[in-house]
Amino acid sequence: MLSETQQMGRLHYKVFGPDEAQAGLPVLCFLHGNGEHAGNMPIEQALAMHGPLKDDDLTRAALAGRFWVVVPQLAAPGGNVWGAYADDVVAIVESVGRVYGADPQRTYLTGFSYGGNGVFTVAARRPSPWAALLSVDPPLKPLPRTQHPLWLALGDRARTEAAALQRLGFAAANEVDNSADHIFIDYGEGHTETATLTYRDERVYNWLLSRCLT
Repeated sequence: MLSETQQMGRLHYKVFGPDEAQAGLPVLCFLHGNGEHAGNMPIEQALAMHGPLKDDDLTRAALAGRFWVVVPQLAAPGGNVWGAYADDVVAIVESVGRVYGADPQRTYLTGFSYGGNGVFTVAARRPSPWAALLSVDPPLKPLPRTQHPLWLALGDRARTEAAALQRLGFAAANEVDNSADHIFIDYGEGHTETATLTYRDERVYNWLLSRCLT
């Protein structure tokens, strides 16, 4: 089930979920990268390029209809600006939670590339309602410290000198909590390939579902 395009605040968004969804599903909000803003493509195309709604059988199998997936879209010209829309993003996911009867203790934030940066900046400005974060190959350097459970996936940037700063940021997160609440994976691939592999990885979704607000 894919909703009609809706708007809240300054963002348009769509919601995807199983056709026969039960009450209490968690919400997963995906922040897209720089190239998928409204000036470049319609939202239907943007949500299918990278992320949990990629038009790909392996991605669909990993997601397995276990979430309400919310995809907001930036207006043109896009950019590394998701943090400025933190209030809009939170308003959207809270509205979706009410409308679809989602589990308020299990709301997750994920993003790829500039959207991966947005995972950190949105959660820093609006720490609630996120139970866990999944950031995929963010170019942000260094990574900021976060109190949230974090799964960080890096690709070719993890094999460059600049990415040493990202590892330092992840190490800082581990100083706060060196546990299964902080996961680091380098898939050994390039930028977009890392997104594909991450959102095909069933372990990612299982880990998210195991994180819950108390």
